[in-house]
Amino acid sequence: MKKKFGFAIPIVIIVVAFLLLGSSVVVTYPNEYTVIKQFGKIESIRKTPGLSMKIPFIQTAEKIQNEVLIYDLAVSDVMTKDKKSMIADCFVLWRIEDPQKYTQTLSAQKSNAEFRIDTIVYNSLKNVISSMSQEEVISGRDGELTAAIMENIGNTLEQYGIKLLAVETKSLDLPDENKSAVYERMISERNNIAATYKAEGEEEAKEISNNTNAEIIVMQSQADAQAAEIIAKGEAEYMRILSEAYNDPEKADFYLFLRALDAAKATMTGDNKTLIIDETSPIAQIFY
Repeated sequence: MKKKFGFAIPIVIIVVAFLLLGSSVVVTYPNEYTVIKQFGKIESIRKTPGLSMKIPFIQTAEKIQNEVLIYDLAVSDVMTKDKKSMIADCFVLWRIEDPQKYTQTLSAQKSNAEFRIDTIVYNSLKNVISSMSQEEVISGRDGELTAAIMENIGNTLEQYGIKLLAVETKSLDLPDENKSAVYERMISERNNIAATYKAEGEEEAKEISNNTNAEIIVMQSQADAQAAEIIAKGEAEYMRILSEAYNDPEKADFYLFLRALDAAKATMTGDNKTLIIDETSPIAQIFY
């Protein structure tokens, strides 16, 4: 009997040691925080991944996510400034920035956090859209609406240790019964704007064309005047050369001789090369 108890005692000791060791070791993964509590109060928060220790049976370890989380808001009706109904479907990206505040204010419960996020984001969405016309809401889908919602929320969620990363709208649409009328009105307005731009463009094009034509007329006039001046200078030079030629008897006779030959050559056309002239003709004078 004593031998049986002798073997059992070491086994019990080993089991107890393993239990103590197992309840003492804390494993913190990269995507989580570990909150160590003692008698319900936060003793410490382990943010660094790895192994750490706690007092067994006295301290407890709670896990909190340390990663980007997504919350999908319920589809809801919102009203614009011009009293037009719209249907909004949004989602939120968020993360736990301060695990101590998160634990103290929300008991480290994700459902509590999502309830706060839902309330705050929906109220902000409703307030922002109620300050905009329906057309402004539709045209602000490229980021202006999201920026306005984020600005309206500000740092409200920081008191819960939560950081809001983004508020995105999956869809922001009109009720089915209003779509056709709104789209037709928007198309009409865009057509009017396009017509205005087209008219302004045509007017500007006409003005440019008129200015160009005026410049062409001025340039043509200047070119004609310059050409006339060059021709006049050429004729004056021609007359000067003739005057010099006629003032010199030898040059005058030679010039007249060349002119007579040119005249005789001009009269001989076709196959008949016979030249018949009167003796009084200036051409005849070259043969004397």
